[in-house]
Amino acid sequence: MSEREGAAEATDAPRRRRRDPEGHRADILRAARETFAERGYARTTLREIARRAGVTHGLITRHFASKERLFLAAVPGNRDLEQVTPGPPDTLPDRIARAFVRRMETDAVNDPLVALVRSAASDQGTAAELLSAMQERSVDAYRAVLTADASPGPGEARDDLDERVALVGAQLIGITVGRYIARTEPLASMPPERLVAHLTRALRHILFD
Repeated sequence: MSEREGAAEATDAPRRRRRDPEGHRADILRAARETFAERGYARTTLREIARRAGVTHGLITRHFASKERLFLAAVPGNRDLEQVTPGPPDTLPDRIARAFVRRMETDAVNDPLVALVRSAASDQGTAAELLSAMQERSVDAYRAVLTADASPGPGEARDDLDERVALVGAQLIGITVGRYIARTEPLASMPPERLVAHLTRALRHILFD
């Protein structure tokens, strides 16, 4: 082995592990963002992320359960879910709408929802896995708000909430395609505040009517 190769190997070697769960989580998320950005979702492996983060493959699965969940936790655009959902249930549609429009208006090109929609045509399996993980994560977050202050009423079983969250996701995907990918009118040129108002009304109908 040459001196240069030895130096590269030493640089690439995992850092010594430490007993620091929050530090490990931060290292994993950093390594995941770097690797997903460089290699894309399909070509990224948990073992490569573990190597870059200086942790074991098993530690990643203990923190995040799967590659899909790690992607959703790491990439921009999904980390705001836990920040948006807490609050009064009756204003949840407005919080969702405002956060979605603000996020997309700021950096739609790098948003995971745009990447998911674009990948659906060429890699339906990957898109389906990510959409399923995104929906599961959303259901958990919405349920914490929608069932926190009241017991479920008639017809408000878990399956009903799953259906409503799926419809919320479909609404957001439709706007993503029309405004941020295909750029069809009148969505493409609609002022953001008008879009927020329309989207809030639609989400309120889906979640509460």
